[in-house]
Amino acid sequence: MTYEVFINYRTGDGEKTAALLEENLGHRFGNEHIFRASNAIPPGATYPEALIRAVRRSGLVLVVIGPNWSKHPRLHADEDWVRTEIQEAFTCGIEVIPILDGRTTERLNPADLPAPLQRLADVQSIRLDLHDLPSGLKRIGDILAAKLPRLKAVDRTPQQKREPEAGDVRNTIDEAQGNIVQAGSFTGDAGMVAKGNHGPTHFGSGDINQHSPRISGAGAMYIARDNRGGIRQNFGDTRDEEEKDDNR
Repeated sequence: MTYEVFINYRTGDGEKTAALLEENLGHRFGNEHIFRASNAIPPGATYPEALIRAVRRSGLVLVVIGPNWSKHPRLHADEDWVRTEIQEAFTCGIEVIPILDGRTTERLNPADLPAPLQRLADVQSIRLDLHDLPSGLKRIGDILAAKLPRLKAVDRTPQQKREPEAGDVRNTIDEAQGNIVQAGSFTGDAGMVAKGNHGPTHFGSGDINQHSPRISGAGAMYIARDNRGGIRQNFGDTRDEEEKDDNR
């Protein structure tokens, strides 16, 4: 059986975090894609063969690093299975990601590791802070989904709605009858109907003058925009003005 994620851990130093990873990743991607020895190896199976076979068939190995991981005496023994699983992943060219368990776990120092594992200290790790566990587990799941296409295809995380971006167009039309067209660049004729209109309405091109001045009285004149042709003015009856001039 092929697994996408193999969880490597040491009993007594990171096993609880390994169980949390298995539970969370299994819920998100399906248990059949996650391998943790305690649950994945069936009764009666040969333990060493099952471990090596699972590592070789995995897409990625997560190595849970507890506070005392590099200080454990068995890490320097050739028969240590934690060490053997990591070495097998390196040999097969399978990507290995260290998971630092908690805030106090320090990054690995090559001087503390046996020679076959010293390259593990140079691999970028992910810290899983137990005080912000949901966020940390989600981040690990997101990273795995980005690295492993088969996991991304079975991801059960609800997709968030995209937030509107600048330039997006959002319209709301209520009780519309007939055709409605929205276009950034429109070519052709469009029929329009205006009902209950009060004041000037303009569907063509050019200017519209809605607030022209009110001018009245003899001699008053107002010209707006282009004037073509003659202009006539009516100054009214001037006789009263002439009589006033004679009596000065």
